[in-house]
Amino acid sequence: MKAELVWDAQAALAEGPVWDGSDHVLWWVEILGGEVHRYDPGDGSDCHWTVGQMVGTAVLRASGGLLLAAEHGFMAFDPGDGSLQPICDPEPDRPQNRMNDGKCDPAGRFWAGSMSQQERPEAGALYSLDIDQRCRKHLHGVTVSNGIAWTQDQRTMYFVDSPTRRIDAFDFDVAEGMLANRRTVFAFPAGVGNPDGMAIDVHDNLWVAMWGGWSVCAVDPRGGEMLSKIDFPCSNVTSCAFGGPDLQDLYITTARDRMERSGVSDQPQAGGLFCVQPGVRGRPAEQYRG
Repeated sequence: MKAELVWDAQAALAEGPVWDGSDHVLWWVEILGGEVHRYDPGDGSDCHWTVGQMVGTAVLRASGGLLLAAEHGFMAFDPGDGSLQPICDPEPDRPQNRMNDGKCDPAGRFWAGSMSQQERPEAGALYSLDIDQRCRKHLHGVTVSNGIAWTQDQRTMYFVDSPTRRIDAFDFDVAEGMLANRRTVFAFPAGVGNPDGMAIDVHDNLWVAMWGGWSVCAVDPRGGEMLSKIDFPCSNVTSCAFGGPDLQDLYITTARDRMERSGVSDQPQAGGLFCVQPGVRGRPAEQYRG
């Protein structure tokens, strides 16, 4: 498998890709620039909006527009007029924190985690925004909240706190939106990078972007087995999402943040948006139903 550069974004920190199957476009964010991007593979174009604060991820909203997990919490974003509407700031007492990665669960709640902008250990937490816009904290002591996914039967949630180099699983109560029985299902060895954002395919295998690892790794979390690896021409691979007409394309974001000038010269495609066909289909992105 060879990943193709489809948009030479040269982003400092591209993240949060999500496929919009209605409009056949990919939304993604540039965290440090506070930008929301819309990539159209039909004509190869990309347009963006600047929202005035760092934005960790975006999800589709069933009623239209997007929801963001941003520097100051959960927000509604209307690409039509560029308006931003605050919904909930779960950490108004922690101005040095920001929201990072997240996704919607099968019931339409929006889950996203916070982290210290200086990556102070255990300074963040994991939250959910219910469809009634109530915000709840589920985990504390999180350092870099990242990949999150749910199994097809809706009974298990997977979660990544990047510096732990682990994928953890929880029993998931979809009706109540509650977690239980945390356990580690896969531990990455030293030297392969840290797990970042991830996607899940129709077989419930996880596709994990590896920060500092030059790759996306496919993992079977039930057997604790690494299935395959896609190599990249840049070290900081940040997240991935299935897209395309049949959800057979895997879109991958990368970053050039924290790279020395010589590193950027050696990795000119760093910060770009890539695409590969991994030979398996993904599942449609859940939407926020509030």
